[in-house]
Amino acid sequence: MTYSTLAVLAVVAVLAVDLAVYRTRMVTRRVFWVAYAIVVTFQLLMNGVLTGLDVVTYDPAAIWGPRIAYAPVEDLLFGFAMVTLTLASWAAVNRRANTASRRDRGTRTRRSSTR
Repeated sequence: MTYSTLAVLAVVAVLAVDLAVYRTRMVTRRVFWVAYAIVVTFQLLMNGVLTGLDVVTYDPAAIWGPRIAYAPVEDLLFGFAMVTLTLASWAAVNRRANTASRRDRGTRTRRSSTR
């Protein structure tokens, strides 16, 4: 399987996890895209440095070819997948913790006097 195929599969899998499994709908929120714009800026900066200085090289047969800041576009797909999965997982865990916390508060009642 090529790097390009894996990058596309990673994005599809993460979108499925976000929208169908965790149901955080992270990618539908404006705040996510603002945060992602900041992340992708630094990703492009670092990819540009690493690939521009030949610290990291790619087999031309394994990538589509187009590059942004010296890095193949597939790197942006993998970066998107990693950032999105991390944020969606964080939101899902946080939501579960908040739900459990509210549930605990709601069940703390006094004992019935009829016992």
